[in-house]
Amino acid sequence: MTAARMIIVVAVTWVALTVPFLAPSALPASWQYYIYSPASVGLWLLAMLFGPVITVFLKWNWIRRG
Repeated sequence: MTAARMIIVVAVTWVALTVPFLAPSALPASWQYYIYSPASVGLWLLAMLFGPVITVFLKWNWIRRG
């Protein structure tokens, strides 16, 4: 059960990071450069790598005990 909860936490974190990145049409057109600038994309990639690790660390009690 621990592995399943860990997979759920990682998947939800990736979805939470991906949905706003793929939906810039909800934002004003002048913001699209800032959404897709090289720095923003780099920070997003770092968040995709380290975000799940941080989230698993923060939710460890729930993952272990339920």
